Amino acid sequence: MPDRDFLIALYSFLPFGPARTKLLISYFGSAKNAWNASEKDLLEINMNKNIISEFLVFREKFNFKEYFSKLENLKIEAVTVNDKNYPENLKDLEDKPLVLFVRGKLKLADSNSVAIVGSRKMTTYGREVTEKFSSELANLGITIISGLAFGVDFASHKAALSAGGRCIAVLAGGVDTITPRSNEWLGLKIIESRGAIISEFPPGVVPQKYFFPFRNRIISGLSKAVIVTEGAIKSGTIHTVKHALEQGRQVFAVPGQITSPMSQAPLYLIKNGAKMLTETNDILEELDLQLKVDKDAVEKVMPTDENEAKLLELLENEKLHIDELTRKSKLPMNLVSSKLTIMELKGIVKSVGDGIYKII
Repeated sequence: MPDRDFLIALYSFLPFGPARTKLLISYFGSAKNAWNASEKDLLEINMNKNIISEFLVFREKFNFKEYFSKLENLKIEAVTVNDKNYPENLKDLEDKPLVLFVRGKLKLADSNSVAIVGSRKMTTYGREVTEKFSSELANLGITIISGLAFGVDFASHKAALSAGGRCIAVLAGGVDTITPRSNEWLGLKIIESRGAIISEFPPGVVPQKYFFPFRNRIISGLSKAVIVTEGAIKSGTIHTVKHALEQGRQVFAVPGQITSPMSQAPLYLIKNGAKMLTETNDILEELDLQLKVDKDAVEKVMPTDENEAKLLELLENEKLHIDELTRKSKLPMNLVSSKLTIMELKGIVKSVGDGIYKII
């Protein structure tokens, strides 16, 4: 068997984790040698006796043929750190996962990724700004990364898919069971839309509270930047930001009401050096060289003059009739009509019939 199969088997034994698995491979010279190491050899490197006992039982019961047949039947791909399709953004991380279990497909273009994270208990404002940035970035061909949890995660994935974009959702348990179960339909939609559901935890592993920090480091690691739209000070959002900073990722935060508990994390981050995010151009300008965004795509969704910007601002919160747009913008009817036609061709707005327009 190839050494990668032994690496996948080793990584499926949870008590080892990425750090210990890496050390074992380094010490024994290969994943195969580490897998076949004797109890005596494992004791000589001062490994915990209980973990050794658990591993010996796990190894005895492990059936390679059955395990890889199970992965194939579940349409789960095991991607190792040595494989060509291993995510580019994870490669330089010290604590990178050595194996990822994937439903769907990873793509080279996923190196142009941005994570959007925040509170599970988001406000109406939080939903609005999350959907705004997720859809606009997805429209630019940027992959949206999040964790498929309630609140901001859910809103960011859903908005990206609605915009025809691509998502990767990172789970804190096995990808055979998409969690939380109430969001399973969205996870399946991500896969159907040629995105991916991924985890470093093998199939059958149920999410545990202490798994989420491990999950969060992958969310930030996969991304060129992390956007925080809402969140409390003591939350998983802050943990994700800490991982991002350790990994050298740029952190953006959306300012909110100073009286809202859900604005505490973004405002704290802005005070402490995070980039304040108020429009998509803030990200494009900051990460221009890294993201290598198609300039034509940028122009497609960004207003090109003040009149387009004025019409977009009016349409931001609701659908409006062309007559109402003319009245509120105080622009000539013929100018409004021509601008709406151009913006529709560019894919910024859409006519929903009877002279009513909305932002796409």
